Amino acid sequence: MSTLALASQVVGEGPPLIILHGLFGSARNWASVARGLADIRQVHALDLRNHGSSPWSDQMTYERMAADVALYMETRGLAPCDVLGHSMGGKTAMLLALTQPELVERLVVVDIAPVGYIRESFPEYVRAMKDIDLSHIHRRADVEAQLTPHIPDASLRAFLLQNLVSEHGRFHWRINLDGIGPNLPAIIDFPALKCGFSGQTTFLAGERSNYIRPRDEAAIHRLFPHSKLIEIGQSGHWPHAEQPERFMTLVRQALT
Repeated sequence: MSTLALASQVVGEGPPLIILHGLFGSARNWASVARGLADIRQVHALDLRNHGSSPWSDQMTYERMAADVALYMETRGLAPCDVLGHSMGGKTAMLLALTQPELVERLVVVDIAPVGYIRESFPEYVRAMKDIDLSHIHRRADVEAQLTPHIPDASLRAFLLQNLVSEHGRFHWRINLDGIGPNLPAIIDFPALKCGFSGQTTFLAGERSNYIRPRDEAAIHRLFPHSKLIEIGQSGHWPHAEQPERFMTLVRQALT
């Protein structure tokens, strides 16, 4: 299996904590969380493959993403350490803990379960971003205007537009859309595993999100027998951004 050397942003001192972002995200999305934990942890916020400043690949399974994270940890002597992952990053963190438990101390999973999902909107996001001819774009507002008919949610558009960067007067996507698109079925799914992770695990769910549903709790407790599920009120799929104070309090508790 070909592993990639991931880019990261590192802040703080203390025992190491790995943070893994979700699909279409990057380490930059977690900068405020990283700074907020820097007094108790040396925080390593990673860019997963095909995202941020990390290398691109046409292969993007959870096995490969977990192997990338393992390589990062091992080359820096961080293992075993705590791992926090959101959405796709949460699935990557779970697979790492399940298949290489010796690398993970505590696990914090944000608004995702170890199950497959049906998310038809993800391919539409990729198509909408790819269909924009950036060679004729001179303003970010022009890109947003072209995305709006396909992605009417303003906050979601703003999230996706964080991947749009300008260099030398030209715009480009800082995300490998060609690599992500064909791998969406694997990203939406989760590998079928019988092994479990016996370490301390905390699941943080958004109250208004449907990514962790009552029927998912059986899979959670089967794979993570020493886990607890906490719901964060008045938040959706991004509780770290929607309820930052409550989120930080719960993460600090999970890491002690």
